[in-house]
Amino acid sequence: MKNKLLSGGFLLLAGFCLQAQEVTYEEYELDNGLHVILHQDKTAPLVTTSVMYHVGGKDRTDGRTGFAHFFEHLLFEGTDNIERGKWFEIVSSHGGKNNANTSQDRTYYYEVFPSNNLKLGLWLESERMLHPVIDQKGINTQQEVVKEEKRLRYDNRPYGQLITEVGKNLFKKHPYKDPNIGYMKDLDAATLEDVIAYNHKYYVPNNAVLVVAGDINVPDTKKMIEDYFGPIPKGEDVTRSYPKEDPILTEVRAKAYDANIQIPASVISYRTPGFKERDAYVLDMISTYLSDGRSSKLYKKMVDDQKQALQVGAFNVGQEDYGMYLVYALPVGETGLETLVTEMEEEIAKVRDSLISERDHQKLLNKFENQFVNSNSSVEGIANSLARNYLLYGDTELINKEIDIFRSITREEIMEVANKYLRPDQRVIIDYLPEEPQSN
Repeated sequence: MKNKLLSGGFLLLAGFCLQAQEVTYEEYELDNGLHVILHQDKTAPLVTTSVMYHVGGKDRTDGRTGFAHFFEHLLFEGTDNIERGKWFEIVSSHGGKNNANTSQDRTYYYEVFPSNNLKLGLWLESERMLHPVIDQKGINTQQEVVKEEKRLRYDNRPYGQLITEVGKNLFKKHPYKDPNIGYMKDLDAATLEDVIAYNHKYYVPNNAVLVVAGDINVPDTKKMIEDYFGPIPKGEDVTRSYPKEDPILTEVRAKAYDANIQIPASVISYRTPGFKERDAYVLDMISTYLSDGRSSKLYKKMVDDQKQALQVGAFNVGQEDYGMYLVYALPVGETGLETLVTEMEEEIAKVRDSLISERDHQKLLNKFENQFVNSNSSVEGIANSLARNYLLYGDTELINKEIDIFRSITREEIMEVANKYLRPDQRVIIDYLPEEPQSN
């Protein structure tokens, strides 16, 4: 009885927390198509200004991969009114911080300032959109920066090519087959005209969303936004038509080699629906069930009980058009990769063939409610969520109602989705191996 009371009290408290967590915002569009979202939070004298562009690694032509990631760097070079190399100095000297990141589907820039520097944040992002200096000197500089990043994060990092190999094997037609960072030969081959054309196509107000979140005066903020962003010309509408992948109907086997590792890995991967689909939410729950924490099914079995794996995990790589679902393990001692595949498949099969327990289902719901609360616990996180939900999901209100999707997922639906996407005849198995020594 005591446990039931504690459980009920926890759920009641969580309900109160979630109600208090509701994010209020206002959204509208400028005449040039720039979507604007404002969120006022006066609990701290800080403000986040951010712009998310609907352009990522998949937005390229053959022979010109990696442009969106390249632009993530290039658009910090300088503008007509910001001296080359001074961007970060301006931000830090005014008590702020800033960064950017790129996925296959979008690019996100943001600054966090004391709220009395809101005008500076807006000016910086409007300068990036309207007045970027794109010249051969900047291109040459950032080509070297990207090459060094590729060496550090991919080429010389243990297991750094694993996700790239999964994408290459799951996709044959769609641009997701190529890495987000691109191929260096493509960047080397890019001309100044190529780069300028890419900027004019994608980095335009009607392909972006501006979020201002924090300690703001809403009327004053709207006036500043109109002053800084209103004069920016609207671009051509961006249209996308990417090839559809043929379904995977039989198991595929592949090998990949990594000179930076001594322990191989076994990877089972599946092509899954884009993150807007309800099934993608269910797959997130399945991956958490299988591998989140030491009490998860895969970890407890293969690491703790059977001592077959050093590490095991499952995760759903969410993307706009298609997702990638991975289950992987690193062997202990003489454990063979086929043994790992057999043991991982056994746990996946249990999800396909039977309902998870009511207790495990409740644990999952508790974890996702906790994640939901944490994601909206900072102004930075709220700004990111608002931008992403509008631009990629087409529904800004997800910031308040996404948890309802997870709450509505039943045990029966988990089994159904596992049967739909995680079958042996739909999988790609990759033996990720230490690179073979070169023969003399």
